[in-house]
Amino acid sequence: MATSQKRATVYLDPALHRALKVKAAETDRSLSDIVNEAVRLSFQEDAEDLAAFEERATEPGLAFEDVVKELRRSGSI
Repeated sequence: MATSQKRATVYLDPALHRALKVKAAETDRSLSDIVNEAVRLSFQEDAEDLAAFEERATEPGLAFEDVVKELRRSGSI
């Protein structure tokens, strides 16, 4: 963990807080460690999504109307 940490007040749903405390106790980790890991994983997923969007930015788009017309033409709807 980073040597320099910032304190923050976070309000959790009571059921989530209870589950977090149980997980912390069962894994011998602090609530802060678990929350930090969850936030990191969330940001990592966001970064992966943004990279995928960027990678596909040059792909041609499809108009919704054209997709519906093709589904009708093919008998799918």
